[in-house]
Amino acid sequence: MEMTQEILDALTDIEMPRLPPETPPTETAQGLPLIRAAAVVVGSGAAGLRAAVEMKRRGVDVVVISQSAWGGTSACSGSDKQTLHTANTADRGDNFRSMAQAIGAGGAMDADTAYVEAVGSVRAMASLQYMGLPLPQDALGGTLRYQTDHDEVGRATSCGPRTSRLMVKVLAEEALRLGVPILNHTTAVSILRKSRVTGLLAMRMAARSEANPYGLTVFAAPVVVLAGGGPGELYRDSVYPNGCFGALGLALEAGITLVNLTESQFGIGTRREGFPWNLSGTYVQALPHLFSVDAEGREHAFLKDYYRTTQEMASNIFRKGYQWPFHATRMLDFGSSLIDLAIFRETQMGRRVFMDFNRNPEAIDQAFSLDRLDPDVRTYLATAGAVQALPIDRLRHMNPLAIELYRRYKVDIAAEPLEFAVNNQHMNGGVAVDSWGRSSLPGCYAVGEAAGTHGVTRPGGAALNAGQVFGTRVAEHAAGAETAVAAPEGLAEALTDLRAALRPGGLGVKALKDEIQARMSDHAGILCTPDEVRTARLASEALVARVQAQGVAPSRPAEAARAVQWRQMALASQAVLTALDHYISQGAGSRGARAICEPSGTGLPQSALGPLESYRFREERAQDREAQMLVRWQDGALHLSTRPNRALDPARSFFERDWPAWLTGAIRATPWPEAQ
Repeated sequence: MEMTQEILDALTDIEMPRLPPETPPTETAQGLPLIRAAAVVVGSGAAGLRAAVEMKRRGVDVVVISQSAWGGTSACSGSDKQTLHTANTADRGDNFRSMAQAIGAGGAMDADTAYVEAVGSVRAMASLQYMGLPLPQDALGGTLRYQTDHDEVGRATSCGPRTSRLMVKVLAEEALRLGVPILNHTTAVSILRKSRVTGLLAMRMAARSEANPYGLTVFAAPVVVLAGGGPGELYRDSVYPNGCFGALGLALEAGITLVNLTESQFGIGTRREGFPWNLSGTYVQALPHLFSVDAEGREHAFLKDYYRTTQEMASNIFRKGYQWPFHATRMLDFGSSLIDLAIFRETQMGRRVFMDFNRNPEAIDQAFSLDRLDPDVRTYLATAGAVQALPIDRLRHMNPLAIELYRRYKVDIAAEPLEFAVNNQHMNGGVAVDSWGRSSLPGCYAVGEAAGTHGVTRPGGAALNAGQVFGTRVAEHAAGAETAVAAPEGLAEALTDLRAALRPGGLGVKALKDEIQARMSDHAGILCTPDEVRTARLASEALVARVQAQGVAPSRPAEAARAVQWRQMALASQAVLTALDHYISQGAGSRGARAICEPSGTGLPQSALGPLESYRFREERAQDREAQMLVRWQDGALHLSTRPNRALDPARSFFERDWPAWLTGAIRATPWPEAQ
């Protein structure tokens, strides 16, 4: 049965709810508008909205602020069939402890966090379905599943290319139904604090006036939830939507501890200049032809230089579907990440890389044939019924939404090749949190990509699940905490810092952006060397020193929020490079995010033309999986330390023994573990 245009429209052109008119604040603090609340959520994506909805349900007076409502990563990103990772049924061999082990299998992840995500996934998925998320089912009501990257059981499910946008839609509708204020065009610029959170200083478009040109607004609240996503603007080569700054710099300036900044995720996708989108799943499982074009317009079937046979090449193109993120070890033994390396080298040579769905992969030894593929690939395509002659027809059979989505952005992949590259896609590190989502600053929580909960690798879709689970956990903890509205202590200091940050004659916003993005993409991407990282780290330190000394000069008052964000991004870049340089200098090796290349490396990728000596890399040490690196900005310097992964208590819960702790709230009274 073919999908109707109505179904295609419903799952690709998703209209978000309108925000109601805002009520202007009536109080002031130091002459600035003042808004009081029991909690402020920074970010209107799926994780932030989940936290807000769950707090409101528990009687917490919560406000959501967003620099661009429905314009962040959750609402504007996706892939072929964007994944939600949740516990599967027992007949697929699943249980919460085995799921937790799979979530943390890449290392540098806390076992208690992984278990929280596993056990909470059932409630997260069921409540999303209750709110209207259209997850697909079979005729007997079971949720349809498939296998994704770092997933051996098949815990993945999806609404199609825009799963996270649909999640935002149903959560936003629920938030508005509950009466949660969502304040748009509002950018958090400083976390107000003394010994704990007292609120936020923000810039709001609605508050701009002649007397207040930046639209400064004060939020007085004892709880702040950082849910602003990841640092998408950190890299030039990025698949994030434009304007995604995340919360790393904001948190660093507040002295909050960050973790695992060495860990990111990179993979193939279309560029930001057009329609940024991940090219995982059925886009490559349809087995399109990959080629590059040089400056003279000549085509190169470049993968023929890397793989030995047509079968080996085509099978690894397919495997990019569920081995989508770059991983250093998959460059070995002619694995699927050899494709990422090949694409990276083509772009380094100034060539543009394309994916053509109207041509099958070119022959190396024998002509391409669906009958000559590795057994796992051949079985998958046969089971899916994807045995059509051309990639576009196989893609249309497996996932017509993947074609329709690009068409809506004026790109017809059925008619013309699609340009793409290896891009930064996700920050696995972030704010260090405990099993309740608490940061090192009392009263401040972090959820979603802002929280550093993912370790080295993660199953595809585990991030969407983590945001939902920890959004709920944060709400449960915050609802049982102190709810008295705090005075905005720390405001005078924040205003002094802001005046120092925004100065006429300071660094220009565009120059700051170009320098940060070029350095990160050129020296901290999928391939890096110890010397390049060290040089980049020193340059980032020098840039932060210039920013601190000279400030940033917005070209007009409306650019002030961006100026502050780029100031914070300079600090975030320094933190990432400092952590990476320290990691490398300690002798640690390559893993999920990057290959650490050096002549003495024992990892040697092979190609059809021989060993790729220039890309020898250090292999990962087992000991580095058992610990995490912490980073904190204090007294004008970054301080690094390490701690072992938190373990999961082997003792099983027991109803009569443990019920009183839940009834009295004692389960929420544990100290923050990083302080122990």
